[in-house]
Order: sequence, then C-alpha cells, then structure tokens
Amino acid sequence: MDTSPEQFAARVARTPLAPAYLIAGQEPLRVLEAADAVRAAARAQGIAEREVFMAEGQQREPDWDALVASFRAPSLFASHRLLELRLPTGKPGTEGAKAIVEFCSDPPADVCLLVTCQEWSNKHGGKWSEALGRIGVAVVAWPVKPHELPDWIDRRLRARGLQADRAAVQRLAERVEGNLLAAAQEIDKLALLADGQPLDVERMDALVADSARFDVFRLVDAALNGNGAQVARVLRGLRAEGEAVPALLGMVVMELQRGAALARVRARGGNLGAEFKAQRIWDSKQATYQRALARHPASRWERFVAEAGRVDRIAKGRGRPGLDPGDAWLQLERLLLAVAAPGAATLLAD
Repeated sequence: MDTSPEQFAARVARTPLAPAYLIAGQEPLRVLEAADAVRAAARAQGIAEREVFMAEGQQREPDWDALVASFRAPSLFASHRLLELRLPTGKPGTEGAKAIVEFCSDPPADVCLLVTCQEWSNKHGGKWSEALGRIGVAVVAWPVKPHELPDWIDRRLRARGLQADRAAVQRLAERVEGNLLAAAQEIDKLALLADGQPLDVERMDALVADSARFDVFRLVDAALNGNGAQVARVLRGLRAEGEAVPALLGMVVMELQRGAALARVRARGGNLGAEFKAQRIWDSKQATYQRALARHPASRWERFVAEAGRVDRIAKGRGRPGLDPGDAWLQLERLLLAVAAPGAATLLAD
C-alpha cells in the first residue's frame, strides 16, 4: 500500500498482471479509476472473460461458494479470467476472508482477482488483505486533503496536456470544494476548450462553471468539523439557489439529535462505539462526530436540538412574538456556527 492510485494506474498498464489486486478507499473516483486501469490492462493482455461477485438485494455478502467454485473451475472460453469481488464495507466476514486466504495460498494460474472496497480505515484489513498484498498489489485511495487538492489538480491538468499557473489551479480547487469528480469533469472540459493555451485566473474563470456543491450534507459536515467559514458560505449558496429553511432542517435536526444521543452516552461513560453502530454512523464519519463531541458538553447538544425546533417555528411563521427573532436564515446560521465553535454559543437566544 505504498503507491498512490494515480501512480498505480500509470504503472499497471506497463507490467504483466499480478495474481491479485486490492483497491480500497473512501474516495470513489480514485478507486474507480484504479480499478478501471486493471480492467484496461486485462483487456490489453487479451483477457476477455470477466465475472463480478457482489452483494445483491437482501443478500449482505457475495455468494462465496460461487466465488470459490469460479476459482477452481477452468475457463471454457479463454486462457485467463478476471474475477472481481466488490466489498462495499471492506469486510468479507469469516467465510469470505477464508476464501480469499485460500485463493492467495495457491492462486490459479488462469485467474486474476480484483477486490474493490468503498470503505477503508486503519481498522480494516487483516489476514485476507495481507495475503492479497503478498501475492499482488494493494492500493488505498485515501481522501485528498484540502491542502493536497491543488497539487492533485495540477497533476491531473498536466496529464491532460494542460498548463495552469498556481493562481488558476487554486481557483479551480476553490470552486470544486473537494469534489474530485467535479474537478475531473471540469479538467476534461478544459482539455476541449483551452486550445492548448496556458491558463491563468481570468481564463479559468471564463471556462469553468462554479461546481461547488452547496448542499445540506456539506453544510452539516462543515458545522460538525468546526468550519464556521464554510458554514456561512454554504448557507449563502443555498439561500441564493432558492432553498427554503424547512427543507434543510430535516437533515440538520437528525444530525443534531445523533450528536445529543452520542453526547449523553459519552457523559455517562457508556459504550460510544455501540452507540455509533446504533445510530448507523459509518467508521468514516466517526472522527467528525468525535471532534464535535469534544467541543460541547451533553447539555449544549440538547440546547442545539431545542434551538433547531425554534428555527423551524420561525421559518413556518409560528415564532413567539417578542421572543423569536423573525429571520430563520439568520437563526439557522447562528445555530450552526455555535455547533462549529464553542465561543459562538453566545449567538443563541436565551
């Protein structure tokens, strides 16, 4: 796991296929493109037969018996096969882990196994992933951090034959706000529109649409992560796009209620891990909640929930005369800023 998805994608096309690949991570675009590179390499090396195993319908796990049978069965149509195993949770379970380890102990000469996972953290993995790494290649597509995004964009621009100065790269990074898929789409469009000319800020502004996603999920994440500036910016965008406060409050209230439940468990020294599971909060989001819980005591989380109810009454014209200020957008902003920063709790009405 010592190579980036982009380095891996460039390298796999130049080397014979390994017996197995593990590509995992929380960044969908990077996982997709690395897996696509394996598929393209397989086609280039004459592998036309491909089977996919994944959970379907109410079935929570792939059909492990069918997968093992495919490992052992000779190909009827080709000398080599690509078998894909898709594990969204990154956890194959006991039966799946056993099947993978047994495959790795004596990999069939006519099979290349590609395992992809949509969730990954330091808690994932085990003997099965170590076995894959020993006989093949393992790549983790970690999310691109905000300070890494300009360099990621610059490398992708150059790979598409584009040149942009640092200010132009920074402008594109600001516009896509961490959305790699939006960045990739804009860069593909630039490759068509730039006519091979270098890009400065003015030209970037002229050619690129504002792809920043002003949505309620980003709004809540900004508050929980303590990013007050982003809270204010996303709210401005939502308001400009014609959203209504009541339409936003469903998600806001749900997340604040989750925070209050977690804070109560934390305050009494209970099992926070079990509460995360009960609240259906994925591993990838738990660190965000942990940071938010560290900023506020349980009593304040209860206050946040109550304040969200007050904002809803104001938005629906049912505020108490003389007690509830009438601007629902302002009160929602104050609430979320208070969630983002302990010092902003003074903004809440008494």
